[in-house]
Amino acid sequence: MTESPAPSDPTAPDQDSVDGRAHLLPEELAVGSADPQRQAELILEESAERTLDPDGTEDTSSQVP
Repeated sequence: MTESPAPSDPTAPDQDSVDGRAHLLPEELAVGSADPQRQAELILEESAERTLDPDGTEDTSSQVP
């Protein structure tokens, strides 16, 4: 298990969220994952960063119109 980030980090996912996201999606199962827990942490942290910086997301994302 990895060390939990500091509670003051707004991008730090809670353990329940990480545990829930660590269950791989069908697409992820097809290619596998060496560390589903760490993968979940990174996905949730990136999602939180995008949520906290919508203008930055709009500037850098190819999926935003």
